[in-house]
Amino acid sequence: MKVIIDLCVVPMGVGVSVSQYVAECQKVLQEAGLKHQLHAYGTNIEGDWDDVFAAVKECHTRVHAMGAPRITTSIKVGTRTDRDQSMQDKIDSVKGNDA
Repeated sequence: MKVIIDLCVVPMGVGVSVSQYVAECQKVLQEAGLKHQLHAYGTNIEGDWDDVFAAVKECHTRVHAMGAPRITTSIKVGTRTDRDQSMQDKIDSVKGNDA
């Protein structure tokens, strides 16, 4: 099953700046070959359900390995069965309705 998620991984107990941890998660997504788009408060990811959630698990594994004793993660998940839809399709649909 294909999925699009919005992922926000927040390491706790590591200070104010978390950019190095976000960068590590971006590496995980690149290594997994998943299409993704970083935004100001998270990352949109699309791909096969199992591949996407395996990457989420790997993000947690690596962020803990970097010294974060605790992580809180927010995930929004969307799936469709009526047709294939990419992240770009969703954006284009909204832009096509701009006045």
